[in-house]
Amino acid sequence: MEIKYKIWIEKNGKVVFGKGRDDILKAIDEQRSLNAAAKKLEMSYRAAWGRLRASEERMEMKLVEIGVKDKSMQLTQKARAIIDRFEKLEKDVEKLLHTADHDFQKLIRSSGK
Repeated sequence: MEIKYKIWIEKNGKVVFGKGRDDILKAIDEQRSLNAAAKKLEMSYRAAWGRLRASEERMEMKLVEIGVKDKSMQLTQKARAIIDRFEKLEKDVEKLLHTADHDFQKLIRSSGK
């Protein structure tokens, strides 16, 4: 047995950030292009753009900027901070659930005796 979970952040019942948005931002950071990021993630440009735009609107902040000289897409400092905090949240929850899973397994084993 294993405890499963999925974390995302909502505002007014709508997704603001989660694993999918995290993946999009990381791919943009790596590829320097939304089109290339979408291809890497095997999703349409329209879907990636829609999620990115929705997150920016719901958080009321820019997550990406277009470079002046080379027109490449770059993450804002806020986007980098959100990625870092989201990853920490996932690690914290994973640690908590690992402990809970261990305790649950112990309880099941002891109740069978």
